[in-house]
Amino acid sequence: MSSPSAHSLILFAHGARDPAWAAPFERLRALAQAAMPQAGVQLAFLELMQPDLPTAAALEIARGAERITVVPVFLGQGGHVRRDLPQLLEQLRQAHPQARIDTVPAAGEDDAVLQAIAAYCVAAMRG
Repeated sequence: MSSPSAHSLILFAHGARDPAWAAPFERLRALAQAAMPQAGVQLAFLELMQPDLPTAAALEIARGAERITVVPVFLGQGGHVRRDLPQLLEQLRQAHPQARIDTVPAAGEDDAVLQAIAAYCVAAMRG
């Protein structure tokens, strides 16, 4: 069985031209890292920002990751998650056959995430 440090998490976001756009994603990365200090936690972007997913994955594998879980930090399963991400994952699996690379549905597809966003929206109205 692999040691906990052999498992890494990559938060995969779209990217934007404005560097300030990434601030909440950096906070999310820091929160995830604090919850799992033994694991590598990286932020990767589809476009416009660095690192991209192949770069982040290669870095984690070079650090000893045997398993990587990619979490699409998108609200829905749009074209980027349905088309672009599977292609990127297949390329990663071919480039790094020694590593297990998995993904999960977009964060916004999770009921707990939607409930948290709904609670925020309701609180904003009542604010």
